[in-house]
Amino acid sequence: MTNGSSTDASRVPGMKTLSTGNPLVRILGGLLMNDSSRSTSSRSPVLAIFGSLVSGAALAAALLLSLASGGSEPVVTGSVLFAFGLGWGLMAFTSSRFSAQPQTWTAVPAIVLGSIGLGLIVFQPGPAVMDLLSWVWPPILAVLAIWMVIQVRGHLRGRGRWLVVPMIATLLVFAIGGGLATVSAATASSAPTATGRMIDVGGHRLYIECTGSGGPAVILQAGLGASSSSWAGIAPAVAATTTVCTYDRAGHGRSDEAAEPQDGIALATDLHTLLERAGLLGPYVLVGHSSGGPYVRVFAARYPVDVVGMVLLDAQPADAFTALPAYPGFYATFRTVATLSPSLARIGLLGPLLGLSANESTVAAARGGRDEFLALPTVLTQSSALTSLGDRPLIVVTAAAEADPGWVAAQDNLPRLSTASVHRVLAAATHNSLISGVDAAASSQAILDVLTSIRSGTPLRQG
Repeated sequence: MTNGSSTDASRVPGMKTLSTGNPLVRILGGLLMNDSSRSTSSRSPVLAIFGSLVSGAALAAALLLSLASGGSEPVVTGSVLFAFGLGWGLMAFTSSRFSAQPQTWTAVPAIVLGSIGLGLIVFQPGPAVMDLLSWVWPPILAVLAIWMVIQVRGHLRGRGRWLVVPMIATLLVFAIGGGLATVSAATASSAPTATGRMIDVGGHRLYIECTGSGGPAVILQAGLGASSSSWAGIAPAVAATTTVCTYDRAGHGRSDEAAEPQDGIALATDLHTLLERAGLLGPYVLVGHSSGGPYVRVFAARYPVDVVGMVLLDAQPADAFTALPAYPGFYATFRTVATLSPSLARIGLLGPLLGLSANESTVAAARGGRDEFLALPTVLTQSSALTSLGDRPLIVVTAAAEADPGWVAAQDNLPRLSTASVHRVLAAATHNSLISGVDAAASSQAILDVLTSIRSGTPLRQG
């Protein structure tokens, strides 16, 4: 040194690391550290790191509850990436300005995540493009995470590592999960379609599988987000006496996705076309579980001559939003979950978090489930168009165990749809046990009883 006022870079904490290494980091570091006196601070970067991470998480939550609520997958994913990109950028700024360990390298993940997030929000690529990008982003994210680990080892000392490393590990988990989910979806889509058929219903194909013989044919309608596989505990028992068909609605199971979200009328039109093109002659006995109940009621209202009987298994009432005190709050909460589901499926977390099977936790199934959930208020309103089945047999089966307040009372209104109806309340049954548990036998028996009544012309028995 020739001048006492000059600063020896080797003696200033952080300056040595900025003078070597990645050129982008050096440039960004120069922009952030415009006053060398700031780098002489003895303050720990922990507070800057913690505040930045919390700020990014808070902004992500705010965007999800406002901008991205009910939005598409690109908007949801883009909002999260943009928010955390700003968090990493804030870390670069605050650690450089207020601590002795400037973490200017965090500007790189800030730029990468922030720009990708902003691009998704602005351009909102469609499902096909998002699926294609799933082959690209996992390895890129993995490389970024590994690079970030190297930067932490070289630039961050002390307790700050305990805050940053878990975030980097999360990125790596997302990369691995995303890669596995992409490969799994591609493998599943190329698998054989079991014993069923794929039938074009106008712009997309639906999967239908029929077993047994004779009539009238029984059509099983799964609940919201579920696929034909959910009827495995019921279809065989019914197939012993008649033809029984399960199918996957658009975007679920093996079926193609529809071009646009579908309401109850669109789903009824799809099913009517599917049955017609499959060569299945009506009229049919319709069976609906949960949200499948409103779907079959919409079908019956649209195509009354094609319905000869009905079984409703713990089916949603048309007045759910008013008859069930807790339902509006549940819907508002689960609306956010439904909105997040395609993004969670994209990184392979939807199935583990919600306990869904592999074919019910794909990105396509998540998109279909989200669209069905968002359309549910409309579907419930459309289902109220069915005011009477006349004297056609109807059995309503209600699961009383763990039922929400008002549920059993709301179920009491459903038998009024027919003058030939019975209501069976199963005190020990749960919503799911009616189709996948010990109470599936009672559901099968209800279907068989409706068939017997139709064939013999005798009244339904109570239980």
